[in-house]
Formats: sequence, C-alpha cells, structure tokens
Amino acid sequence: MHTVTKIVIEHDVSDRFIKVEQLYRLIGGSAKRRYGLMNRALKSGELVRLQRGLYMLADRYRKHPPHPFALAQALAPGSYVSFETALSYHGWIPEKVFTTSSVVPGRKSRQYEHEKMGNYSFHSLAVQKGFFLELVARYQMDGQTMLVAQPCRALMDLVCLRKIIWEDIGWLSEGLRIDLDLLRSITKKDMNTLQRVYKHKQVKAFLSALGRELDQ
Repeated sequence: MHTVTKIVIEHDVSDRFIKVEQLYRLIGGSAKRRYGLMNRALKSGELVRLQRGLYMLADRYRKHPPHPFALAQALAPGSYVSFETALSYHGWIPEKVFTTSSVVPGRKSRQYEHEKMGNYSFHSLAVQKGFFLELVARYQMDGQTMLVAQPCRALMDLVCLRKIIWEDIGWLSEGLRIDLDLLRSITKKDMNTLQRVYKHKQVKAFLSALGRELDQ
C-alpha cells in the first residue's frame, strides 16, 4: 500500500472524492514530495484521477463503492441528478439509463466520460432565480450525499431540455412509458411550484395542459 493511500485511510476520507488541495494538505512536505507520492499512487492504481484536480481511492481501499450520483455532484458542484436518470431511479420509467444526467447551474453544458465510472452529462436550463433546487431532495447512501430531482421536477426538466410541445398524454404514457397513476400522483401544489420554476412559456403551457389532462 502506497503512502498516499495510507494517509487518506488514516484521515478517514477513503470514501470521499478528494480535491488536489486537500491531498496536498494531507500529504504535506515539499511540492516535489507531494508530486512523487501522488504519481506513484496513481501509477499503481490505488489512487484514481477523476478529472483535473479531483481524485478518489480505488474501490478495494474504500468502505463503499462510489455512487454515480455522488460523483456527479463532485464533478459539477451545485448540480443535481435529473431527467431520465432521476425518473428511472424513482421507478417512473422502465428503461435502464446508462448516462447519469444532471442539471447544472449557470449556462455551460458539458459531457464527461470515465473508463471506470461511466458517462455523465450536465445541462443548464432556463429557470427563475431562487428556484433552482425546488422539488429537489437530498439523499444519503453509504455515507454519500446526493441531490436528486423528485419525479415531477425531473419530468419537467426533461420537457424543458428537449423543448417538448404538448400534444397529448401519449408522449408521457407511450413515449416515456410512465404509468398514468404515477402522473396522477403529482399534486396541485407541485404543479403550482413548477409553474414558478421555469422561464419559458412553452414549459408553462405544457404544465397547464398536463394539469387539465389530470383534472388538476
């Protein structure tokens, strides 16, 4: 076991995604020493580089495997998991999702691929100031924190992203294969909240039409 791995485990941060600045503080010493120790740990596979300035220990040195939702938040701080990823997580759509998709604050969207951790996508949406985290819940799993959109928010984020225009319930019940009983579980309060979240009139119109369809 390399020195960096031992240090991370001794400081009880083996299950965390670690920024390079934190690693430097933990390792201590000169820049040459830090670089040498980190480079050896990386080459051995004990330390895994996720992106520039972000690392984690290999699975065999962790208490729990890294959850992709928690990694998404580490890759893009302030983001939350949404779209088909959240819908699948909540059991609203039957398909397995192979990309962890999130909403990210700001205007810049991006894609991320990692040979061990999979594919990630981050999208910005036009939402009203102060409403970014409406109907987004915090979850804990194996000591890892993750923000995930509630089903109705994930659905409307998808409508917003794809610029879907309401035609009928078919896109939801047949296209996404969402059970109508699940759609009917969306409360009037949630509908009213969602109306205040998005900037685009097209999304608001979709919400209004969905509400009428569900008699809300």
